[in-house]
Amino acid sequence: MITMGELVLRLILATIIGGVIGFEREISNRPAGFRTHILVTLGSCLIMIVSIYGFIGFGDGGHGGEPSRLAAQVVSGIGILGAGTILREGTNIKGLTTAASLWISGGIGLTIGIGFYTAALVTTGLSLFSLIILRVVEGSILKNKKYTIIKVSAIDRLGLLGEISSVMASHKVDIRNISMEASTTDDEADTYTSIIFYAKLPSKIELHQLHDDLSLVEGITNIIWNDKEVFISKGRTLI
Repeated sequence: MITMGELVLRLILATIIGGVIGFEREISNRPAGFRTHILVTLGSCLIMIVSIYGFIGFGDGGHGGEPSRLAAQVVSGIGILGAGTILREGTNIKGLTTAASLWISGGIGLTIGIGFYTAALVTTGLSLFSLIILRVVEGSILKNKKYTIIKVSAIDRLGLLGEISSVMASHKVDIRNISMEASTTDDEADTYTSIIFYAKLPSKIELHQLHDDLSLVEGITNIIWNDKEVFISKGRTLI
């Protein structure tokens, strides 16, 4: 049976570790921060303790039930919390890392609850390394490697896609994927098309020059650049 001192130690350690991970999310202005991570880690630890020691005398042979059952329910519950932190803003999805940090916090809480302190501390260190150090490394390496989404709306005609692609190629834009969507209006006979380019841009691209060159393509009505609309009027770009 667990002693009172051991019980308190596990709960306090879970609170501290949850707070450390949550503090990193808090200063990053994420939806689930300091208090949320503490509650997830502390609650997971408590449930694991209860699942191990709370049913002694009730199971087969007086040894309690199956601890894995309550632990599995903790994982499912944290999944629901994590889903609530994931937000979609236009073409961007945010909150996946915070959802993952909630999930790992729950796992650490379960680990502390069962008494595997070394595993919990090592996992905490690796989690903070991923959240803090690797974020800096990723930002420095991939800052010029992210996809840019360019949505071009125009009156549909033969050769339109080829002309737009040629303009982008002249600016060394690396097009990775293209999707198209056609539409018509009730009062006009013209067919409009929206072309979405998923591209990687060179580090020294002149964005205004690219806009100006695209505006010279016949039929283009507006451009949306990563959800920022750029209207084309008489061959000039209006941002």
